[in-house]
Amino acid sequence: MAETPRQKFQREEYTSRINRVIDYIENNLDRELSLKHLAAVANFSQFYFHRIFKAMVGETLNSFIQRIRVEKAAIQLIASPRKTITEVALDCGFSSSASFARVFKEFYNKSASQWRDEAGAENSKICKVKNNNRQSVSNNREEQSRVLSHIDPVTQNFIWRINMAGINDIQIEVKEMPEFHVAYVRHIGAYQADEDLFRELFERLMRWAVPRGLFKPPETLFLSTYHDDPKITEDDKLRVSVCMTVPENTEVDGEVGKMKIPGGKFAVARCEIQADQYEQAWDAVMGSWMPDSGYQPDDRLCYEMSLNNPDEHPEKLHIVNICVPVKPL
Repeated sequence: MAETPRQKFQREEYTSRINRVIDYIENNLDRELSLKHLAAVANFSQFYFHRIFKAMVGETLNSFIQRIRVEKAAIQLIASPRKTITEVALDCGFSSSASFARVFKEFYNKSASQWRDEAGAENSKICKVKNNNRQSVSNNREEQSRVLSHIDPVTQNFIWRINMAGINDIQIEVKEMPEFHVAYVRHIGAYQADEDLFRELFERLMRWAVPRGLFKPPETLFLSTYHDDPKITEDDKLRVSVCMTVPENTEVDGEVGKMKIPGGKFAVARCEIQADQYEQAWDAVMGSWMPDSGYQPDDRLCYEMSLNNPDEHPEKLHIVNICVPVKPL
């Protein structure tokens, strides 16, 4: 039976409320996140909220919060080597280093110090107990790519260029990026190399934006934000939001949410790639450029900024800026 307009409205309203809660959790992991407070954020009764959340997200509320906290900690342990384990634990919302140690060991079958010492060599979702197939990150960065640098005569900034086999050169510049207010449509689940999925998400966003007069080329920017690390989070729990910039006071409704993407210092990598080369480009930035750059990732949202319509490119290439928040090492 086809979905009625009322059913569609109700489904989108529920999606909007649950997305609002997910955004709140992600931005307030260091606070107490009680069922009562989060139910109020969603504007659901406490009695029904946890049932609705589990049905729509696939996890209980407590499991979701704990997973996001421990995955954020796993990333910080490697990305912020000068932070103590206790500082990481408290920053991610754990009440003590002891409770963090217990949860981390249960989740990854190793201690936080072991995870950090291995420095990412085997730290991926495939290391969990439920999957015995282990895999290592390649140590042959020099064989895979070559990083060159020069100083821009105009800006006096360092410009890096990554030469890679099978992919056009990637040019990287570290610069200040503005804050963006965006409307978004979110997907939970696998998304890697799924061009049709991203096309569908952007089309849904445009069907909402165009009638409201919010699509104003060329000033409207299109971004994809990634809330999880695909090397840590299970595929069926990955979250991606496809976004477009909107005025700060824009009202959203239905499945369309609104959030702020913080500005600041970013490594901006300009790429011209095929649809199936996004992961390769990200690996080049994070694995080849980052370790020798003098920078480390910050905790702000990373995103891709789409700069063209690949269907209109003679080689169907995606021209995109990969934007990674950074801070000095």
